[in-house]
Amino acid sequence: MSATPISDAARASGGWNTAWDEAAAFDAEWMEKFLDMGTLPLRKGVLDPKMYEFLAIAVDASCTHLYSPGVRRHIGKALDLGATPEEIMAVLQAVAVLGIHSVALGAPILVDEMQKRGIEVPEVQP
Repeated sequence: MSATPISDAARASGGWNTAWDEAAAFDAEWMEKFLDMGTLPLRKGVLDPKMYEFLAIAVDASCTHLYSPGVRRHIGKALDLGATPEEIMAVLQAVAVLGIHSVALGAPILVDEMQKRGIEVPEVQP
């Protein structure tokens, strides 16, 4: 058995963030513990996968983080898990109290991901 099963699973599932590569190379045990902590509610079944994706969207879209690749990955996963665009927009709106940049970052990504899946996008008002 690998010493880093959670990291290995994240890599295999596409949930690995390549920005973690260097940190994992320096200290794979620390990275494993970081991922263990961050994914525990999902792995224990405390949070359902869609709710977990909503929280990940909120964290990545928050004005203190603004991590576009994570927002894109988690919006896509949420849509794949059956989230509605309205639910995702509500998450972005909730995190907007931290800064309107969260919505400005997340809304265009939501549109991109909706278009990739053939989901109708609301018309932009002039």
